[in-house]
Amino acid sequence: MMHGGGGGFHAHGPGGPPGHGGFDSDDVLGKVYDSRVIGKLPKYLAPVKGWISLGAGGMLVRTLATLASPYLVGLATDRILNGDISGLGIIVILYVVMSLLTWGGQYLENVFLAYAGQSIIYRLRTEMFDHLQRLSLSFFDTHKVGKLMSRVQNDVSQVQELVTQGMLALITNLLTLLGIAIIMITMNPRLALITLTVIPLMILMTIVWQKYARRAFIRVRRAIATVNSQLQEDMAGVRVIQSLSREEENMEQFDQVNRAHLDANVTAVKLEALMMPMVNFFTGVSFAIVIIFGGFQVLDGAMSVGVLMSFLLYVQRFFDPVLELSMEYTELQRAMASGARIFELLEVEPEIKDKPDAIVIPPVKGEITFKNMSFAYEPGKNVLHDINLTVKPGETVAIVGQTGSGKSSLVSLTARFYEVADGSVTVDGYDVRSVTQQSLRKQIGIVPQDPILFSGTVEENIKFGRLDATREQVTEVAKTVGAHHFISRLEKSYDTLVGQRGVNLSAGQRQLICLTRAILADPRILILDEATSNVDTNTERIMQRALKKLTAGRTCLTIAHRLSTVTKADRIIVLDQGKIVEEGNHEELLAKQGLYYKMYQTLNAPGLVG
Repeated sequence: MMHGGGGGFHAHGPGGPPGHGGFDSDDVLGKVYDSRVIGKLPKYLAPVKGWISLGAGGMLVRTLATLASPYLVGLATDRILNGDISGLGIIVILYVVMSLLTWGGQYLENVFLAYAGQSIIYRLRTEMFDHLQRLSLSFFDTHKVGKLMSRVQNDVSQVQELVTQGMLALITNLLTLLGIAIIMITMNPRLALITLTVIPLMILMTIVWQKYARRAFIRVRRAIATVNSQLQEDMAGVRVIQSLSREEENMEQFDQVNRAHLDANVTAVKLEALMMPMVNFFTGVSFAIVIIFGGFQVLDGAMSVGVLMSFLLYVQRFFDPVLELSMEYTELQRAMASGARIFELLEVEPEIKDKPDAIVIPPVKGEITFKNMSFAYEPGKNVLHDINLTVKPGETVAIVGQTGSGKSSLVSLTARFYEVADGSVTVDGYDVRSVTQQSLRKQIGIVPQDPILFSGTVEENIKFGRLDATREQVTEVAKTVGAHHFISRLEKSYDTLVGQRGVNLSAGQRQLICLTRAILADPRILILDEATSNVDTNTERIMQRALKKLTAGRTCLTIAHRLSTVTKADRIIVLDQGKIVEEGNHEELLAKQGLYYKMYQTLNAPGLVG
């Protein structure tokens, strides 16, 4: 995999290097402050800075109005004790105004920060989706789709919380603490300093709590990941489990990981339950200090009852931000870890990139040439060795060989899904590395072994590569392929929803739709990658009959699963351990009595050739 440039994040293999969680990592907590993540945020904040400013303004108004309320209660208390009814009325009006400002400020904060947050989520997810679509196939060969989905969904939401709630909440809580401390010191410096003596002890206790809470939260995250993995594995393999009567053994295995998850959660709950009582305890101690020392000052006439009342309310409000900051600490760690994974993923460079001077390849005739070509998925471990092969325009060439002989790898290089290690691949004389990927792949149609359909209607799936096609054109191609008969019998014909990955259709029906889709795009080169290996005999017969017409005038590369399907090919290429060992038509290869002859005699169509 290529590393992301710019001296920022660096993409390593799955999981990253030792001591560093890569974008495949599920580490829950990162640094509280990660300069790499913070440095990337302005790009996403700039378009919504107006909304964030309004939200921050609302937050500031709410904070100031909240700070004023206890002071007004103290003033009101003194007015009541002094019998100052007119002064009390003014304070009541001010208190109502502060309440309105608190409500208005919180409304602005919630609304505008929500706007900003959703906009950031939209932009990040759009950028990640676009980036993932452009990454090379080699990237998806080595990274799990589930992990990438987690980056796009969960991690993006965590980052949104960071920029719209976490940081501003951190600032607000710090301002609240500072404001309360200043007000208390202004009102009565001596009592304020005595009251705040409990703060260092509480901070120390919070740091100790955070140490153990961090470990507990990580343990919970890892435990639920293990439970999900075990559950997914069992559900995917339920047919095997039931056929071997493994239900009880698997239940015991699941019970072990599920109990580990239970134990981890119980520990985390116990630790989480400690925090609130601890804050309440220190609040009570501070209350006691204020009542004792403040009470004596009131009795001595050094302080009014109203100031004592304000002090008590400020003490009560002082510890709320402390509790929120301790909780926000963990959220910031989670958000930083998520941000690091997201931006590390975004810096992964595609292995296959258009050259700066790449040209748009003109309409091709379909000649494909592999010249002294070798290929490896991993450096130094070639899966194809010194391939020399020319496929003429309009020629149908079948590629056969044992599993792992390099058949799919060979045809993948035609569309430049991977980069050759040595030699070259050319189409109509153009080196595939010298033309744009899009212009090359638009002239190549691929029907894979496992048919891939997308959520939507039958027609939408067929038109996937040619959106401007009319219903008449779609129907005409479907008739030629042999798919129209079953499509017309569906509940809504071409408007029938296929379901996710085509779940509402049989394997044969899905494959016929995939073939129709490939042909509708009118490619000059057609690649059939074991396209009939997973379909029933009737569907295979329909496809073979259709392909006789559809391949006319097109260059066709066919990877064969059943040798009976390639006997009519113009040429058959036999691969063995990444090398071309035989070449010729069906009769010529049988006459040679080499590897092809042995395969055909042994199997006469089925299995081991795929």
